[in-house]
Amino acid sequence: MAEKSVGIIGAGAWGTGFAQALARGNHKVQLWALEDEVVESINKEHENKKFLPGFKLHESMTCSKDIIEVATGKDFLVIASPSLYLKSTIEKIKDVPNLKDGSTVVLSLTKGFVPSDNGPKLVLETMEEALPECYKNKTVYVAGPSHAEEVAMGKLTGLVSASMNPKNSIRVRELMRVPGIVAYSSFDVIGVQICAAAKNVIAVVYGALDAIAETSDKFGDNTESLLLAAGLNEIMTLGFAVGATHAETFASISGVGDLDVTCKSKYGRNRRFGQDMIKTDLLSKFKDIDDLIANVGKIGYLPEGAIACKYIHQIAEKKELKLFICEGLYRILNKEMSPKDFLDVLTEQGRGGYIRRKKRLC
Repeated sequence: MAEKSVGIIGAGAWGTGFAQALARGNHKVQLWALEDEVVESINKEHENKKFLPGFKLHESMTCSKDIIEVATGKDFLVIASPSLYLKSTIEKIKDVPNLKDGSTVVLSLTKGFVPSDNGPKLVLETMEEALPECYKNKTVYVAGPSHAEEVAMGKLTGLVSASMNPKNSIRVRELMRVPGIVAYSSFDVIGVQICAAAKNVIAVVYGALDAIAETSDKFGDNTESLLLAAGLNEIMTLGFAVGATHAETFASISGVGDLDVTCKSKYGRNRRFGQDMIKTDLLSKFKDIDDLIANVGKIGYLPEGAIACKYIHQIAEKKELKLFICEGLYRILNKEMSPKDFLDVLTEQGRGGYIRRKKRLC
C-alpha cells in the first residue's frame, strides 16, 4: 500500500506500539497524547518513556496534545483510548471535516465494554453512535495476539481487521501489511470484539492461579491448560449469545491466539493483576468492584479484565448464561469470595461440586 497518513488517538502502550509498526511501513503517523511528558519524550527523544519505555521509536513519528490536529486530514484514524473514555474522546473530534464527510477510515484498538444507561455496549457500537451517521456499519475493529512491546520490536504478529463493511476491512488489512505484521480480515465484528474483551477476564484468573501454583501441590501446568480451555469455552458461549456469527473466530488468532498470549506473556497486565491479587493482596485497597473501577488509576497499570468482568456479569445475568470463571472473578473483585474459595469450588466442580454450588456462583 502507498504511504498513508494516520492519526492515532491515544499514546498508551498499544497505541504507540501500533504506531511504531505503521511507521516502520513508511506510513506518516501522528499520535495524540493527553500528557505533556509523553508528547515531549516522543518528539524530542523518540521514546514513550511513560507508557512504552525502552523502545526507540521511528523518527518520522510525531505526537501532539492537540486532538483536533491529530484527527484532521488523515486517511486513517485509529482510536486507541481506554474503553472508559471512548465516548468522551470521540465527542471531541466528531466535527472534524474529514469525519463529518466520512472520507477518513476509522478503526479502533480499544478493548472491553463501554457502560451506558442501557447496559454495556461493544466498542464499535459506541463509536458509531458518537460519530457522524456516515460511519454506520463502516468502522473497523483490530485485534489479535499483540503485546505492544513485541509489536514495537518488530516481532512477527498476527492481527485481524473486522468490519461490517468489506472495503474498509480490506483497506485496514492492507494498511497493516507492514514489516512484522501478518494481517487478515473478518466480518464477524461481534465475535472479534467479544474475544478481545473477554480474554482479559480469563487472563486475570490465570495470573491468580499462576501465583497460587508457585506454592501449591494441587495446581500446575495441567491446571492452567484446563483453565485456558474452559475460559475459551466461556468466551464462545458469551460471543454467540450476543451475536457472533463464525465459530472459526474463536479458533483463530482473535480467539484462542489472543487468549493464549494474554494469559501466558510476561507483558500481560491482566495476568499481572491476577498475580498481584495473590502476592500483594492488591484487592485490600478497594471495597468492591465499583470502587476498584472508579479508582483503577491507583493500580499503576490498566487491567482491562477487571473492568470487563463487571459488564460480562451484567450480560450473563440478562441472558441467563452460566459463565463459571467470569462469574467467579466478579465475585472475587466484589469481595463476595476469596480467590482460594473460588479455586476450592473449581476443584470440586470436577467432582460434581459445581452442581451443588452453582446457585452460589452462577
